[in-house]
Formats: sequence, structure tokens, C-alpha cells
Amino acid sequence: MGRVRFRGRDWVKSIFLDINVDPGSSKDVDPGTCLTWYLIPSLDRSHAGFYRCIVRNRVGALLQRRTEVQVAHMGSFEEGERTQAVSQGEGAVIPAPHIRCFPQPQVTWFRDGRKIPPSSRIAITLDNTLVILSTVAPDAGRYYVQAVNDKNGENKTGQPIALSVENVGGPADPIAPTIVIPPRNTSVISGTSEITMECVANASSFFIQLVTFTFLFISGVPQPDIVWYKDAVPISPERCRPPPTSPLRVFELACAIIHLCFSCSCCASLTGIAPNITAGPSDSTVIDGMSVILHCETSGAPRPAITWQKGERVLASGSVQLPRFTLLESGSLLISPSHISDAGTYTCMASNSRGIDEASADLVVWARTRISNPPQDQSVIKGTKATMTCGVTHDPSVSVRFVWEKDGQVIITQSLPRLRLDVNGTLHISQTWSGDIGTYTCRVTSVGGNDSRSAHLRVRQLPHAPENPSAVLSTTEKRAINLTWAKPFDGNSPLIRYILEVSENNAPWTVLLASIEPESTAVTVNGLIPARSYQFRLCAVNDVGKGQFSKETDRVSLPEEPPSAPPQNVIASGRTNQSIMIQWQPPPESHQNGILRGYIIRYRLTGLPVDIQYKNISNPDVTNLLLEDLIIWTNYEIEVAAYNGAGLGVYSHKVTEWTLQGVPTIAPGNVKAEPFNSTTIRFTWTAPNPQFFNGINQGYKVNPGKEDEMTIVTVRPNFQDSVHVGHVTGLKKFSEYFTSVLCFTTPGDGPRSPPQRLRTHEDTPGAVGHLSFTEILDTSLKVSWRDPNEKNGVLTGYRISWEEYNRTNTRVTHYLPNVTLEYRVTGLTALTTYTIEVAGMTSKGQGQLSSSTISSGVPPELPGPPTNLAISNIGPRSVTLQFKPGYDGKTSISRWQVEAQVGVIGENEDWVMVHQFRMRQVNIVGTSPPSQPSRKIQTLQAPPDMAPANVTLRTASETSLWLRWVPLPEWEYNGNPDSVGYRVQYSRTGAQSKALLHVIADRLEREFTIEDLEEWTEYEVRVQAINGIGAGPWSQPVRGRTRESVPSCGPTNVSAFATTSSSILVRWFEVPEPDRNGLILGYKVVYKEKDSDSPLQFWTVEGNASHSVQLTGLGKYVLYEIQVLAFTRIGDGRPSSPSILERTLDDVPGPPVVILFPEVRTTSVRLIWQPPSQPNGIILAYQITYRLNSTNSNTATFDVLNSSARQYTVTGLRPESVYVFRIRAQTRKGWGEAAEALVVTTEKRARPQPTSRPTVPQENVQARSVLLSWEPGSDGLSPVRYYTVQVRELPEKNWTVHSASVSHESSSYIVDRLKPFTSYQFRVKATNDIGDSDYSEESEAITTLQDAPDESPTILTVTPHTTTSVLICWQPPPEEKINGILLGFRIRYRELLYDRLRSFSAHAISSPSTSWAELTSPYSIQNLSDPSLTQYELDNLTKHKRYEIRMSVYNAVGEGATSSPQEVFVGEAVPTAPPQNVVIQSATATQFDVTWDPPPLETQNGDIQGYKIFFWEYQRKNETEKLRTLFLPEGGVKLKNLTGYTTYMISVAAFNAAGDGPRSLPTRGRTQQAAPSAPSFIHFSELTTTSVNVSWGEPVFPNGILEGYRLIYEPCMPVDGVSKIVTVDVKGNAPLWLKIKDLADGVTYNFRIRAKTFTYGPEVEANITTGPGEGAPGPPGEPFISRYGSALTIHWTNGDPGRAPITCYVIEARPSDEGLWDILIKDIPKEVTSYTFNMDILKQGVSYDFRVIGVNDYGYGSPSQPSPSISAQKVAPFYEEWWFLVVVALVGLIFILLLVFILIIRGQSKKYAKKSDSKMVSLDESRFPALELNNRRLSVKNSFCRKNGVYTRSPPRPSPGSLHYSDEDVSAKYNDLIPAESSSLTEKPSEISDSQGSDSEYEVDPNRQKTHSFVNHYISDPTYYNSWRRQQKGISRAQAYSYTESESGDSNPPSQQGTLYRPPSSLAPGSRAPIAGFSSFV
Repeated sequence: MGRVRFRGRDWVKSIFLDINVDPGSSKDVDPGTCLTWYLIPSLDRSHAGFYRCIVRNRVGALLQRRTEVQVAHMGSFEEGERTQAVSQGEGAVIPAPHIRCFPQPQVTWFRDGRKIPPSSRIAITLDNTLVILSTVAPDAGRYYVQAVNDKNGENKTGQPIALSVENVGGPADPIAPTIVIPPRNTSVISGTSEITMECVANASSFFIQLVTFTFLFISGVPQPDIVWYKDAVPISPERCRPPPTSPLRVFELACAIIHLCFSCSCCASLTGIAPNITAGPSDSTVIDGMSVILHCETSGAPRPAITWQKGERVLASGSVQLPRFTLLESGSLLISPSHISDAGTYTCMASNSRGIDEASADLVVWARTRISNPPQDQSVIKGTKATMTCGVTHDPSVSVRFVWEKDGQVIITQSLPRLRLDVNGTLHISQTWSGDIGTYTCRVTSVGGNDSRSAHLRVRQLPHAPENPSAVLSTTEKRAINLTWAKPFDGNSPLIRYILEVSENNAPWTVLLASIEPESTAVTVNGLIPARSYQFRLCAVNDVGKGQFSKETDRVSLPEEPPSAPPQNVIASGRTNQSIMIQWQPPPESHQNGILRGYIIRYRLTGLPVDIQYKNISNPDVTNLLLEDLIIWTNYEIEVAAYNGAGLGVYSHKVTEWTLQGVPTIAPGNVKAEPFNSTTIRFTWTAPNPQFFNGINQGYKVNPGKEDEMTIVTVRPNFQDSVHVGHVTGLKKFSEYFTSVLCFTTPGDGPRSPPQRLRTHEDTPGAVGHLSFTEILDTSLKVSWRDPNEKNGVLTGYRISWEEYNRTNTRVTHYLPNVTLEYRVTGLTALTTYTIEVAGMTSKGQGQLSSSTISSGVPPELPGPPTNLAISNIGPRSVTLQFKPGYDGKTSISRWQVEAQVGVIGENEDWVMVHQFRMRQVNIVGTSPPSQPSRKIQTLQAPPDMAPANVTLRTASETSLWLRWVPLPEWEYNGNPDSVGYRVQYSRTGAQSKALLHVIADRLEREFTIEDLEEWTEYEVRVQAINGIGAGPWSQPVRGRTRESVPSCGPTNVSAFATTSSSILVRWFEVPEPDRNGLILGYKVVYKEKDSDSPLQFWTVEGNASHSVQLTGLGKYVLYEIQVLAFTRIGDGRPSSPSILERTLDDVPGPPVVILFPEVRTTSVRLIWQPPSQPNGIILAYQITYRLNSTNSNTATFDVLNSSARQYTVTGLRPESVYVFRIRAQTRKGWGEAAEALVVTTEKRARPQPTSRPTVPQENVQARSVLLSWEPGSDGLSPVRYYTVQVRELPEKNWTVHSASVSHESSSYIVDRLKPFTSYQFRVKATNDIGDSDYSEESEAITTLQDAPDESPTILTVTPHTTTSVLICWQPPPEEKINGILLGFRIRYRELLYDRLRSFSAHAISSPSTSWAELTSPYSIQNLSDPSLTQYELDNLTKHKRYEIRMSVYNAVGEGATSSPQEVFVGEAVPTAPPQNVVIQSATATQFDVTWDPPPLETQNGDIQGYKIFFWEYQRKNETEKLRTLFLPEGGVKLKNLTGYTTYMISVAAFNAAGDGPRSLPTRGRTQQAAPSAPSFIHFSELTTTSVNVSWGEPVFPNGILEGYRLIYEPCMPVDGVSKIVTVDVKGNAPLWLKIKDLADGVTYNFRIRAKTFTYGPEVEANITTGPGEGAPGPPGEPFISRYGSALTIHWTNGDPGRAPITCYVIEARPSDEGLWDILIKDIPKEVTSYTFNMDILKQGVSYDFRVIGVNDYGYGSPSQPSPSISAQKVAPFYEEWWFLVVVALVGLIFILLLVFILIIRGQSKKYAKKSDSKMVSLDESRFPALELNNRRLSVKNSFCRKNGVYTRSPPRPSPGSLHYSDEDVSAKYNDLIPAESSSLTEKPSEISDSQGSDSEYEVDPNRQKTHSFVNHYISDPTYYNSWRRQQKGISRAQAYSYTESESGDSNPPSQQGTLYRPPSSLAPGSRAPIAGFSSFV
């Protein structure tokens, strides 16, 4: 409810008597004023009453004046729903339901949901009773009330009251007047001005709707006249004169008046009169939206009730009033406003108790003529067409007229041909010009209304040329020209900019400044080039376009200046040892500042205090100079400068260069040479004086030369010892040499030392040459030899010895002189083998022996080859070769030669390395032939022998390195290829940490990314190959450094100390070394107010040497969170953690804010405020000062309040005066600044008026802020406290508050935080103590200026494109971040020098100004002026260098931020073009030979390391794509293991060290045909004792075009001692099933099927056993046959049903002469025991046997016994007898002769013809197709031979379209009848297809023409071969019974391979039996 607070002491509550208050109430005591407050915490109704305070002490008590407390409340209605009845004509009084409420509620009555307004017949009394006088039928309904409490806003709705009107019908009897609401006794206080009394009466003849008497107590002299009124009509004194009045007779007066008005004799004649409409409505027309009154004046008594209706709808009556329809007092109907839907017929109905009268009229509503499409303000370009629309909507029956006015003058379109007025009011103005500018008004006039609209037309044109351009040299700036002009006519469109063009030295005009501000009339052109002349012109630009250029200014020339830039690209290179060539390029033309006259070159020795020498080149075209006569091998520093007529320019940077080296000028000294042994000479020497080196001593050359050869040994210089020692080895023994030593530099050798002659030492000789034996006798032989090739000294003789073979005790030795080269050995034993040895001799001893064996008396021969080669102990790299020596050639074998052959079996992944060996023997005669080769062997696996080659390491990211290598060749795997892989080892360079390993299992992998590394760290990486046996050798280590990153943690030991109230000193230590991740370039201090939503602030400290900073400009006495982070060139690292909290010192506070005066009286005010927004400390108190705001008021009143005070009340003020209030706060530092506010002591305050429309001057529009100005409105006698500024970004519709605390003294405000180049609108509202004003009008749309972009592009990828270029792809920043119109992109790039970075990382950057740019090379810049680009190729880079790339965007204002750097290594790029001319040759069914040409040389980007061949099956890429990698740059490959007869797509891509190039376009090829796979399944159905239906599926992989199938079947065991193998060839287009009928009962058969393309594939097989299966039915009873004409009926009895009920029966038939059983009728219902069929389906003249088979779910059962034979011969009908034909002929002749009977004869003829046709139809409904066997007639006789003069045969059996049968047991005697192993059947189609299905045993489309053939499977019986010989005409089937089979089950039967197959039922789901009938039998 609320809280009530009273101030006082002791409180009591007064309810008639004073009583004490509730002791539970509380008291509050104000300690400052000793005031007592009585608080009622929660009000309810019981607290209402009078309260007073009693103050007591020892002296007495004081009683306060009573205070009343009223508690507003509202209960609920206490009555429920009720009904009330009233008779027609009587008054209905409906009391309002009772409700408890304080104060009394406002009550509103409703009827059926509509509010009831009081009228002349309906009244609501003072107690809210509803009175309806003279009720009529329409007054019936549901009435209810709604009560509203004005104090607390509660409302309640009562229950409905149903009112019914009874006795509704004819005229009612007159009702005497009745007072339904009588006056009530009322007491008044004397002196009351007025009192109201109610009196409501009702009568049928005369009723008072509502009589309210207001008694006015009037006194005066003379006595005033009194006039009484009834229903606002004066009561005539003659009719009813009231009696004299006096205050004491008020009540009697009222009664007398009522009595007189209803009973006086003058009213006696007013009896009941029927209603009469005296002036009825008339037809009217009104315009939509206007008001119309339909008149209806009536007479009658009682006064008629008026009801207006439109159709059946009541519009207005005494109790009903719809919106817009008002029933006037006169009875007329007011429609306001009218709608189009109001058109129609309206009826006025007047009724009272005496009757009803009505009148009608039609209302026509015209649609208002209005301009629906008004003209719009337009701005058109001069000369174009302007169209001013004036679309009008009007009623179709109304005509309109258009009149156009221009500036108030009517336009006559006929007078000007440029003007045209359309029928629809559109005004066309062509060829617009300035005279058409003005305001155009379209006026529309019509009877349906008039309308007018206006619009302004503005004609824009190109601006005029700027006038009076002038250009003069600037007097304040160098190289500048001041340009001025006069502002031209703007073409009725604001100028956008000026364009300034310049002509330099009469060159073509070019744009110099493209966007000069339109307000400018002067500009200074800077940056001009001296000594050049300039001419300028301008043009203005508006939104129409660019105007004409102004006149050219006078040409202005700038004075000449010395060159401001040095010559470019100065290069020095040593040409000779005394000259240096210098080359340069002229300074940039823009810096030459005049005509160059020449160049000055100055040079001197580097680092020496010598004079500078100069060279003058007076020809500016000469850009090189050869400095000559220089000192050999000396360093010079050289500078070049250009000069012109104004003087010498700037010298270039110093270039240092050495003269070339010379050759030494003296030889080494003290050269000594002496032999060290027989092959080595030792040299010693001293180095020459270094000044004579003339270069860098590269070493010494020791020359032990001979006359016929030169041997030079290079010795590196030894700088430690003075004596150099060198050995020359590998010399010839006992040879002479001329030795010398020289010193050499890079240009060449110096002079040699004097040669010395010496000889190497002597040694033992080598083996003698060509040992041979001649003159071999029984006891002697002759031994010959030659001198040793290597004597190695002076030969002193030879030693010869011989001995019997393996008998050393028989050795004989002789020494011979050195001239002896042969010797006869004597004293030998005949036929004995001897070993003879010969050796040379020197002084050093015996040389190498030469020996051989010889048999005395037997001459030696060539040896034979070894035999029996065997291989054992096979290892990875060795084998043991065992053999049997061959024929030795009658002498000893000197050696064996082993020859090996290495080969590869298989290719691709299946290769195997194999070895094969053979041997030869060698003796003294020669070499033997080779032996037989050994078996092929494969050596054991071993670890790889080599490491991966070309190992490279590149930076991938901050934490990863990219490792690449060339995989091992296949022949180096040394093991199973599947086990080959690679192992990567990596560790930090120089660190002692454990190396990490990673294994890669893919042998073809050639790259790997090493992840999770440390940032900015150098690693050493090695790779080795591994296989299943072990690991190979490691590769040479490579090193790489991860990319620089941001620091991973912040500085340590961060501390902060507040130094002042607005500054804090922050200190920190360095970032730990492992976490720096790069070179620290500086630090950033991150700080923000704690628990504030303000953004983070940054304070940057450049350089990594400073570790402290003073933060200034901070808030006073504010607690800050402070963190420090380090940054590298990549970006900012992580801030330090945790945050440091530090508070600035306190200070005096700021002013309090939000001062308001919520209560202002004429003598007192109450003000409230909020604490200062900048307390700057702890607030201790507030001081309030106030005074009159007048110049003569010097006295001020002040008061000091505590810190918790937020309001203050001041009394005793002067009314209607202005006061100034000042409030200030205090901290411990003192009083702060005061806030000031004005207040007017008046109670007539109001809300302020809105300000004027805010304006924004264009000169105050910035990129991110504008200056908003406004004029304040009226303050409503309450000063404005603050303004609120709202902003709206277009085209958005939502307003946002930018600031709600703009000072009340301000009339302008800077709106900041805006977006550049964005349109905004602003509005302002004022706030005073009463409330807010309305918002001002919206300002005009203002567009902020452009600004430099906020964001940089996002670099997506930087990839090497060629060896000298990279491709950069990026994404532009969002459009809202560009802050203007994007003009282009800027690429910055530079080379990264990691060695330089390493040196800098070792020390600190002490200078705060040192930046990253000083540590690396400067950026090169590439500008891209196309803003639509998203990629760019950056070329002309240096190979094998790492580059850093950044990007930015720029607009007309400037450049935005640069992106984060991206690094890329240049020099390695993938091939940019695919291989060319890819050709595919199909080698076999599983192999392709693919060849190609390499990519063009210019696109290879390095050496091609191999190719990747991608191949996949056509249109199955995702499922079948494979990859073959070729690690050789070869141009072809063999793809194997492909699928036969399949189309493949092949694409080839080249790769190099950088990666894969693009693929070639896919090339198509198809493999050759191959053998197909096995058929997918084999399935059996309709298994009987002698037949089965075999079906099979196509091969899964046809591998070619299927030509057919071969079916072979044979019994698993011989039948009657005979095992027959039957082969059937089926053509490919035939159905995939076959009926086999020649089987034996109870025999298991094996079926094999295989498919054929050009050859046969593998087969699928299955077994099946004939005969009924277990559970199949038993045989039915023996059938018997009855014959009825041409129909046969077979009868049988049921047999054993088996394990399941019989499902159907099958009838088989066969010719009686030993034919084969075949199914004749199928699917006979199980209930049937007889079946009738027509003999037409049998062959005429042949006898048949029949039998019956039962079928159940287990299959076909056992057949019954055969029936007796019965012939199929039919009895000829009578019309085929001869006598019938004679009679018919005679009758015909008589009919011909008797023409009069022609009609009878014709009728008779039709009768017989019809009968004949019906017979033929029955015969032709179905025919058997007929086949013939190669049109050959077989002469073998049997039961199928000629009978009765015609050839007969059994009905045909269908078979695949063409079959090939063979039998392995065919007797030779039948070779003349059947081709060997085969016979062909030719198909002949039938003429008619049976609608019930065909007799074919194949399941084919019934619409397809059937194909049939027949073959006798028992080929051993020749009688079967003549059964198919010629075509048989079709025979119709019997129509007696016809059954069809319903399809069900799966159509794919299971396949069985190699198993015995016995189906449980031949009718299992999925098998479709042939249709009833039979297809063949024999």
C-alpha cells in the first residue's frame, strides 16, 4: 500500500475519541532537529482516520491539529449475474451493483460491449443508477458496469444484468405518469450556492426523460424574475405557472411543479398520437471524408424513438450508436466522416407505443479527389528532361481538371513546345535550362474535391571555369608556387572539388591535385622541381561533372639549385690489380634541379690519413670511370656527386672496393727436398715476405716434376711455424724428379724456387712379365719371361725354382744374371706335374713371384668351365658360391673369374631384386668359356645404405619448420617396400637437451612439418631412412630457425608507485629469455580503471633498454589495474600477470553534478544533487551557498552539510525572484570547484520548449567529430539543467544517446566518436526541474569527412610463384573500416637478414628511437591503384632470400595501419605449368604405357625431381583415384594392375623441391579386354526327378564385351557306369537361364558356368540332386483320361501331401515313343483333381503319356504313374467331308442362277463365315515358335519320323537365342549328323504372342518377341537329332483353364559354389515358374 510518515512526539489516532496508536508502530527520531516521525510501514484500510500529536512534559501537554489519513482502496462487486424484466413503455430502473471503494469510483455503463452515453431517454443518476424511459424492444440486452478508482488506478467490471422487454407488439394502453426516481430529502447549509435534486418520471402519453431541478437561492431587490425550463424549453406561465417560491417551500415547490405539469387542465388534450415523419430524408451525395446529415423530423406522443438502419444493420438509436454515426436531438443522422462503404439506402424508423413510421433515402459517396502521387522536388541536369508527376485518385463518375503553375503563374502548355501535359496530369519539360528553375504547383479541381501539391525544380549544369587564375613564386617556401583564382558559378549544384592540372616544361597536362576543397580560392603547390617551368589550369567539379578548364596561368620557372640527391646505384669493381671500374646512374630527374654539367669522383685509401683525390667528368652522359694507377690489392673508398650550373650536389654513400690481387713476386726461400722412401719426397721451405704476396696467400704448390710429367701438390699455408713442411706421396719408385716450390694467390702462381734434382729410393721389383713354357719334353722344358714392368731399381738377376707339385723337398733353385730371359729346365721326370716360379732381384731383395704348374711331356690347353654351381649362406650383401672345378687344361688354374647379373622381376610395388652368377677358369693358356648360370637368388634384407638426399629446412611458422628431402630410390630400399620409412631427429642448436624423433611410415613421403617448437629458435635436423631390418645412415644436419613471434609472457617483477594525483611510476624487469620469441623492440604499459567499462589504454616505451615509465594524465584518486607487455616486430605479447593495482593520490574534488529543484514554491525550494563525477578523494562535506541573482545583492547565505546529504530545503525566499545556488564538495585536500544553478521562486513552472533545429557548419565537420549548434528555447520559468544530444546513423532509424549531460550554458557541443565518411542526423532536448522538452527537429544529414583507414588487409597466403616472385592473396578490410573511398593497396617488402638479427639479439637496443627499420633493410613499396584486386604477383625478388611482406590500404586522406608481417622464402617455387603432351597407350588388359613431355623450361622453377601420376576410373574419381609417384625426371611410366576393359582418366603433375605443380588435363584411355570374372551366382528352380531350371548372374567384372557363357554339367558319380559331360554354349544376348531335362532321378549333378569375352574366365559351380526333396508330396493316384471331342480331361486322386499342404499340381507329358518328360500344365489349384485342355496344344497324330506331380512348400513331389497313352488325332468335322462340299457347291450354283435369292444366299454365307472365323481364332490364339537345326534334314528314323504322310515332332522347347552344345562322349559314327562337339540352333520367331505368357521357359518381357531353340541332351542317342528339322505352324492353347502366377519374393536367387544344392521348394520366392502349358517334350 505505501508508507506514511508524520513528524512529532507522541501520536494518537482519533476515531470519534482520541485513542492511542498501535504500539507496534515505529518512531524515527531525527538527531539533528530532535524531530519525531511516526511511521506506518504498510498501509491498509484500518489505518484510515484522524491523527494528532500530543506533546507532554512536566509542565503540561500540547495537542496538535488533527491530520486525516485517507487510504484509497477498491474491493469487488458484491452481486452476481441477474436478470430484470420491464413492460414495453414503462421505465426501466437498473441499480448499479454495490462495491466497496474509497473514494467513490467513476462508473460507466455498457450494453453488449458498447458504452452507453446519456441521452433524452437514457439517464444515469447521481448514485449511478441506469434509467431507461419508455422502453422499447431494442432496449433489451446485457448491461454491465465498470468502476474505476481515480486514486490508485484500479478498475473492476461487474456481473452482467440481462434486461428483457415484455408485451412487445401492438399499441399499448396509455400509462399514467409515474415518478420512477423521486426526489430525495436533502439537507443543505445555509449559504450554499446550489443544490441538485433528481426527479425522473415516465408516462406513455407524456414522459419526462429526465427532470433535474437545480434550485438557486436568489435574493435581491427588487425580486428577480424566475423562469423554469423543461428539456431546455421554457415553461409558459400560462400553461404551468409555478407557485411563489421561498427557501422554506423548496420541497413543496418541486412537488407542485410536477403535479401541475402532469395534471393541469391545459395539458388534458395531449393524448397518445402515432408517430409521423414530417420531414423525411432525401437522396444525398457526399464526398468521402466529409460529413453529411440525413434529416428525419417526427411528431407523435409519446415522443417517437428514432432508429436509423442501413439494411438490417442498426446504425443509431436511443441505446445504440456506432462510431461515425450520431443520432441528433432532432432525429436526424449525422455521418462524420463518411466513407466509401457508407453508400447505400438509409431508413429512418420512428416508433412509440402508438405505432411505427419510416422513410428511406439513398446516399451516394464520391471518392475524394486527391493527389496520390504528388510532384517531387527534382534536380535535373541541363538539357535533360524533367517529369513532374501529379497522380490523382478520384471517383470514376467525376471528371478532373489539371492546372500547373510555376511560381504562382499558370503554365499554358500549348504556348511552349517544350512543355507537354499528359492526360494523367504529368508535366513533361524537355530541354531544361536555367529559366525552368522554380516551384511548380499542380492544382486539381473537380466536383469530388480540389487538391494541390508543389515541388521545386532545380536545373543543374556544369560549373563554369574558375576565373582569373594566377601563379607566382612563393616568397615563404622554396620550390613552391602560390596559385589563386576566383570562385566560378557552381552550376546550381554545390562544388565538390577543384582539379588542378600542371604542364611541366611544356609537357602534356597532367593532374597535380585531384581534390581541392571547394571553398578554397588559393592553394600552394609544393614539392616542385627547381629549374623547371610550370603552367597551371583548374576546373571545378560538381555532381553533374567536370566543368571547363580555366585559362592557363603564365608560365613560372623555378630557379636552378644544386642536385639534391646523389647519383644512384654506385657500383665499384676491381678490374685489375691497379684499377677499379666505377659505374653509376644519374640522380633521379626530379632531384637534378637543373641541367647536369658533369660529375665529381673523389677517392682515397680506406682508413689512412691521406689526401683525397678527385676526378672531374664534364660530360653528364658519361656514367662510368676507370680509376687507374692504383696500388695492388688495396682498399679504396669512393664517392660520386653530380653538379649543374648552380653548384655541386650531394655525394653518394661511400663505396669501398679493393684492387685485384696480384701474383707473388718472389719464391719461397730455403727450399730443401729429400727422398723420404721409395714413393715419397719431403719438402721444407720458408714463407716469402708477406708484402710480396700482392694478395691473399692461398697456399703453396710443391712440384716434384719430371721431364715427361707434372705432379703438383697444394699445401695450405701454415701461419704458426716459420718453416713449412710438405710431403709428396704416390711417386714412382726409383725415379728422378726435378723439385720446386712456389707461392700462389687467387690470380695465379708466383715464381718457382730453383729446381733440385733427386731420385726416390730403390725397392723390390714387380712380377716378371709373360711367363710361358715351350719345348716341353719328357725330362725338360723351356721357361721364358720378360723383364718386370716395375723394376723399382737396378735388376741384379733372376731367381728360378721348380719342384714336383706339392713336394717342397724336391725344390731346385737357380739364380741367373739380369740379362737372362729364358732357361731350360732339365732332369725332370716324365709325366710329372711341376710347379715353376720366377722372380726378379734388386739390391733390396727378391721381387714378386710368378708361378705356374706344368706336366712334363704334356702341352697345356685352354681350361674348361666350372660345373655344379651352388649358392648357400645367402646374406644381405654376400653369398657362398660352391662349384666343381672344370677341366684344368693340363696345367694349374691360376684364378677363377666370377660374373654376376643383377635384374628386377616385376614392376611398381611388386619389384624384386634378383642375382644370377656364372664362373670361368683361367690358366697359363687363357680363360675358359663361362659355366652354366646359377639359379636366381634374392639377397636378404638389410638396413638402407644411403641417407635421403637434398635435405632442406625452411621456416613454416612461429612454432614449426618445414623439412624436405628426396626419397630413396626403390633399389636402395634393401628390404620390403612396405616397411620403408623415415626417421626425423631434431634438437635445439647448441643446447644439451635430448634430441626428439619422429617416424614417418610412408616411403614415398618427401616432406614433413615439425610442430610444437619454440619460437625464434634455431634447430638442427637430420633424416635417415629405415626399413624392417634397421635404420640407414643419418643425413648431413641442416639448420633452420622458427619464425619470430610475440612474447609468450610479460615482463617480470612489475611494480607501480603513485607519484602525484595524476601520475604513477611503473617499473619492470625483462621478459625471460625463453619467452621472448624474438627481438624485443619495446614495451607497452596497459592500464585502465578498475571495475570500469572504459577501454584499455596503452603507453608505449620504444627500445628494450628502458624498464620504467611515468604514466601521466591519470584520474585523481582512481584505482588502476596495470600490466606491462613486450612487443616484437610481429606484434604485442602477453601482458604481465597478475595485474598490479595502484591508486593515484587524492586532490580537491570536482563540482557536484545533476543539480535539480524538484520542489519550488514562492518562498521555498528543495534542491537535490549527485556527488562529483570526479570526487578525487573521499568526500567529507558539501557547502551550499545561495543568493539573489542581482547585481546589488552581495550577501550570500551558505550552509555546510555532511557527506551523505543529497538534498537541501531553503525557506524564507522572496517570491517571484531568481536565486543563484552554488554547491561544492570537500576532501581532505580542501574545497573543490563549485557547481552553479539558477532557480525562480514561482509555482508557474513548465517543461522547457524544444531548442531550435541543430545546425552543423560544414567547416566544423571533421572525420570523427562535428560541432553541433542550437538556439535554446523557452525554459518554462525553470532554468535548463542540461541538454541531451541524440545521434542517428543513416540509413538506420534508431536514435542513440550520445550525451545526456551537456552543460545548460552551452549552445554548441562537439559530437565525437563518430565514424568517418558516414551520414548522421542529430537532435537535442532540454531538461529542467519539471521534465524534458520535446526533441528538436532533426538536423540536416551531415556526412563526416574521410579519414585514414582503421584496419589493414588480411594477408591470406604468400606463396612462391616463381624463383623470383611470390603470389600474395589478401582480403580487404570491411568497408566500414576503410573510412572513405578505397583507392588502392600498398605492399611493403624487404629482405630479412637473420644473421644480423642474431647479432642484435645479443645486446639491448639502448636508444629509445631505435626501431625495427634500423635493424633491417628498408622497405620497398609497391602501390596498387586497383581497389578490386585480391591478389598480386610481386616479382624481381632475389633468389634464396627470406622476405617480410606487409600490406596496407589507402584512401584520399592517407594510409591505414599495416598488416602483421608475413614471411616467405624466395627461390623455390613449384612448377607453374603441367606436363605436356600426355599420351596413353593400352599395353595389356591391366597395363597402360603413359608418356609425357616435361613442363616448359621457363615454368619448371628449378630441377624437376619427379612426377605424380593420378589415375581413376571414368566417372568414379572419388572411389577409385590412385596415385603413382615417380621420383625420377623421366617422361614415362607403366601403370599396372588395372581393371580390364575399363576407361581410365590420367593426369600428370610435376614436382620439384618446392612442391607439386598443377595437374595436366585428364587424358582418357581404356585397357584391353580381359577374361571376365566368374558369374555372380548360380541358382536352381523347378527341380523334378528329371529336369531342373538353371539360372545365373552376370559377372561382377565383365572386363570386356560378354560374348556368351559356357554351361557344363555332369553327374558326380557315373550313371549306369557311364559319366557324360554335357557342354552348352549360350550367346551373350540370351536370357541367363536354361531348362535342363535329360537328368536321371536321384543323381547329384555338378554344374559349372563361366563367362566369355575373347576368352573364358573362371567358373562358378554348384551341385544339385534330382528327385523330390525330404518333405515333398508323394505321388498322386494313377491318372486316367477322358476325351470329349477335341478336349482331353485328366483325372487323378490326391496322394500323400508330405510335410506341408499341397499348394498346386503340375501335369507333365511326353510322347509315347520314349520322349522326355516336360511340364505341360503348371499351377493347377490344389482343390482340383481333374483338368481339361484342348488337344490343339498337342502335336497331331502323336500319342502321349501324362503324369501328375504334387507341389508343396518343400518342392516338387514324386510323379504319379504314367497314364495310358492317348493319341492327339482329332475327328474331322462334318463340313470337311466330301459330300458336304458337293452339296455346298450345288447350293451355291443354284444361288447364283437364282438372283432373286441373292440376299438369302449372302446371309447364309455370312453365317457360315462367322462360324469358321471363330474356330480359327481359337486355333490361332497361341502358337509355338518353331526352330530348325541349320535347315538340315536328318535321315535317322524314329517315332518322330513321318506319320500319315507328314513329318511330326514334339512341340518345341525354348532355349537361349543361340546355343552351342558339345559332348565329350560323342561317337564317331554320328559325325556326319552333328559337327564335332557342337551344333548351332537358329531362331525363328513366332507370329503371335500369348496374352497369358509364352511357352518359353525364359522370364522375359511379355511384349518382347520370344526366342526358342531345342537340343537333345542325350547326344549318344542319334534318334533325337532329327526332332527339330522344319518349321511348325503355331497351335493354339486350350482355353478351358487359365492360371497366372503372382510375382513375389526376391529376384536374386542365392548362388551355390561347390556344394550340393537341394532346394526345399521349386516355388520358393524369387523363382518364377513358366506359365501354364509346356514348352517342349520328347
